[in-house]
Amino acid sequence: MDVAASALGEFAVSHGFSLSAKESVRQAIDIVDLVGRYVQLRRQGRLYVGLCPWHDDTRPSLQVNPQRQSFKCWVCDIGGDIFSFVMKIEGVGFPEALAMLAERAGVALKPAAAAGWSTESGHGKSTLYKAMSWACRQYHQCLLNLPEAEPARRYLQQRGITSESIVRFQLGFCPPQRDWILRKFPADNARAEILAKIGILVKTDDPRERYDRFRGRLLFTIRDVEGRPVGIGGRVLPELSAVSPAKYVNSPETPLFTKSAHLYGLDLAKESIRRTGRAIVVEGYTDVILAHQYGFTETVAVLGTALGENHIRLLKRFADRVVLVLDGDEAGQRRANEVLELFVAQQVDLRIVTLPGGLDPCDFLQQHGAEAWRELLEGQAIDALEHAFLAKTRGIDLDGDVHRASQAMNELIGIVAKSPRLRDDTDTAFRLREQKALQRLAAMFRVDEALVRQRLTALRRKQSRVPVGPRASQQANGAAADVSTDQTKPDPWQRELLELLVAHPEQIARYAPQIDAAWLGTGLGRAVYDAACRLAEEGLTPDFDRLMLHLDDPAVKNLLVELDECATAKGLHQVEPTALLEELIQRFRNKESQQRRPAELVALRQKQLDDSQAIALLERIRRQEQNRHGIAELTDE
Repeated sequence: MDVAASALGEFAVSHGFSLSAKESVRQAIDIVDLVGRYVQLRRQGRLYVGLCPWHDDTRPSLQVNPQRQSFKCWVCDIGGDIFSFVMKIEGVGFPEALAMLAERAGVALKPAAAAGWSTESGHGKSTLYKAMSWACRQYHQCLLNLPEAEPARRYLQQRGITSESIVRFQLGFCPPQRDWILRKFPADNARAEILAKIGILVKTDDPRERYDRFRGRLLFTIRDVEGRPVGIGGRVLPELSAVSPAKYVNSPETPLFTKSAHLYGLDLAKESIRRTGRAIVVEGYTDVILAHQYGFTETVAVLGTALGENHIRLLKRFADRVVLVLDGDEAGQRRANEVLELFVAQQVDLRIVTLPGGLDPCDFLQQHGAEAWRELLEGQAIDALEHAFLAKTRGIDLDGDVHRASQAMNELIGIVAKSPRLRDDTDTAFRLREQKALQRLAAMFRVDEALVRQRLTALRRKQSRVPVGPRASQQANGAAADVSTDQTKPDPWQRELLELLVAHPEQIARYAPQIDAAWLGTGLGRAVYDAACRLAEEGLTPDFDRLMLHLDDPAVKNLLVELDECATAKGLHQVEPTALLEELIQRFRNKESQQRRPAELVALRQKQLDDSQAIALLERIRRQEQNRHGIAELTDE
């Protein structure tokens, strides 16, 4: 029996969950705390604001309303409640969002399960998280206790990794046997299938045969920002290298793990990053662990891939400055150039440190100590623009080789041109940074600053002809809505009526008989109205909180938040609604009559009506025109 089946309650609602279960979860979780786990928030009046995680946000576009327990990004047009947020940020459907939030809140949706994990709830994300956590615990206990793990313990000791770090980072070991973890549950194909789905087991041509991907390797548990195991990095040990020639093997792409979306150690580093305002990015697992041991707990690592846009967006939640530590070889320089454009476009203060003597951070710390590492980070970290200038002008005579110097300058101006264009004065820090960058480029290339600005304007004008924008892929990371609601948004007339009804839900029962639901079409606005009418028919006031509880479709919830926020901005909650509602209803009736008028006149001209019908139609048209023009009915007095 799955979570949905066991959560059936005394109320019939969508997805089969009881309102009491949903309400218990909703009351137990504060949306500010929930969103704050993913996005750095600050108070702004009655709201909290932060950088939206779903588009290239340079000013806080995400708003969180603690009173309504709702969120909204007006740029992405995404909003809703705690369930909508988890569905979008985690890429799951409503049942899994409810289960995840219930687990976080300590609300039991079904009797407590036995320790470990099972396949009873299918292959949903909740099951996959539990399976990955279980596997990482098995490997960790193996490293701590089993004799087969002695080579791994010896290697860690040689690398200077302490027992405290082994536990803190949940390091593990997988023995060389192909089926070591399979022996934990022999002949259980369902569990084996789930372990294959999360990348622990590798399938062969024989569908019945699977083997452990990480056999003979020291294992580094990769966790998401919430601290949940999502993947594994495995390093082959020197004395077991015959098992596999590859030095490192990472988890493949799975429903839990995308290497471009995670940073090793971020779950342990995020508070230090928030406190210091700085994130140190290195390349290796052991580099992170040693840096934490030496007190630099704001250190994270990429996962076998170049630092990319998703990583930067992730770091922007916590850090104002990123220090990228790279090897001094040619490959390291190339990687710095590759990420430079992303940092400029994302408006992040990037500093680059090049390690001397071909050392990696782990070796440098052990040979030179914490103080030398601190001096390296603070004294020799150059900003991204200077690093790019040095890289692109290396070997160029700036005074004699005018062509190559001009080409290098154009390339650097092109990088600056990719930063967001500022249309107002709210982003003065970004505007100042751009201004200083142009001044520095002019000084570096010994040209007039006006020339640099002219080239920047020309490049941006050229870029503006190409349609670009974050919304093209904004739905890629979210779960698809699991209902078939028409996604059409209300037109201005429909919106005006809905905003007034949302602001005054007590009026719905009174005016519903006068409102033709067809006036609201078949889209999202109709879904909000129909839900409100159902509640009113049950004798319940369809206020904002109750509507949010009854709705599950993220798009409908998003519209409801939008209607409520717009109603608040217009002050509709404070107005007396009766006269406004009656006027709106009359306008809809007049509009409906105007739409019918051509067909009625055709019927009249073609004599399709008898005399009494024709007289009644003409009288109705006369009254409608009088009402439309505000003409009072004539009397004999």
